[in-house]
Amino acid sequence: MPGAPVLSVDPFDEAFLADPYAHHDVLRDAGPVVWLESIGAYGMARYEEVAAALRDHGTFCSGRGVGLSDFAKETPWRPPSLLLEVDPPLHDRTRALMNRIVSLSALRVLRPVWAARAEELLERLVGSRQFDAVKELGEQYPMLVFPDTIGVPRAGREQLLTYAAAVFNGFGPRNAILERGNARAAEAIAWVAWACKRENLAPGGWGMAVYEAADAGACTAEEAERLVRSFLSAGVDTTVNGISHLILGLASFPDEYQKLRSNPPLVKKAFDESLRWDSTVQTFFRTTTREVEVTGVSIPEGSKVLLFLAAANRDPRKWEHPERFDLSRMTSGHVAFGYGIHQCLGQMVARLEGELVLNALLPRVRSIRLAGVPVRRLNNTLHAIESLPVEIEPT
Repeated sequence: MPGAPVLSVDPFDEAFLADPYAHHDVLRDAGPVVWLESIGAYGMARYEEVAAALRDHGTFCSGRGVGLSDFAKETPWRPPSLLLEVDPPLHDRTRALMNRIVSLSALRVLRPVWAARAEELLERLVGSRQFDAVKELGEQYPMLVFPDTIGVPRAGREQLLTYAAAVFNGFGPRNAILERGNARAAEAIAWVAWACKRENLAPGGWGMAVYEAADAGACTAEEAERLVRSFLSAGVDTTVNGISHLILGLASFPDEYQKLRSNPPLVKKAFDESLRWDSTVQTFFRTTTREVEVTGVSIPEGSKVLLFLAAANRDPRKWEHPERFDLSRMTSGHVAFGYGIHQCLGQMVARLEGELVLNALLPRVRSIRLAGVPVRRLNNTLHAIESLPVEIEPT
């Protein structure tokens, strides 16, 4: 049986991370499965194979880590996530618990408050006509609503952004990006560990609800603390960049913004298209639990496989003109939130935040354009934006 094509491309090289889309064609065109000699792992970058691997959690498992490290051979740098980095049956138990807390009914209760915060923020930003869509919108809005929802202490909340970036850096190799991030994150890691403890959480928040579930026997107290930490790991930086990419897409494709203004019900589709067009989470690893054949390539048991989610979301075999931000596109099936049982728990939260930001933006802003070159912040897993200067014309 023929082996996978061998590529020298390093998906964690700083030039690759700064502009991953410039390299995805090489990965996709080389074949459905490739061998990445730089990291000693297989890779998949086409939509069909990535989606199939995400669905097949029995073969491509998460319990041995969704980063380059193999938890069967190495000790994790922190206790593994009880959602992202475990397999059934433990995953099913913890996911069911969290689904009861992060529910549509819970979001319906929160929606009026979150909408009011979005209106207040956009009213202030529109008055300035120019602002940084990352610093003043993408970072500000989630921090106005999400920490209160979890119930973490007010003092020190700014640590959440630093902490989340460090977590996602940890899924890659021990490179200079990881070391630089860890050097900045020591205080943030300590703050999050403190903030997740029961005695530091406000009553009535989602964090306390996890501990109350533990009281009812749904999990242990130690598991509850780790589950609260999962909220803080994945609920901030990903949404910050999701909102920032949404604004980047609308500013880069002004005709699509006008299409949205003339048809406001497209707001939900706009956020999903922005996630497909520029996926915040670029990659995740899986580990094979058995020898498996994928399109004629035999992958041995215990192999790390890097799934290029963002490359799959721009695979021309799946999407027509995938490099375009296009509100007429059917976005159903994109893998920006993953796929299968490990699909992102917080996707409803992210979608609601994106929807409310657009609902507040559209009636106030006639046009939006870039006022400078977007600045990227390198991360081993996220396609993150450091700065996005925009200029708007108010209605």
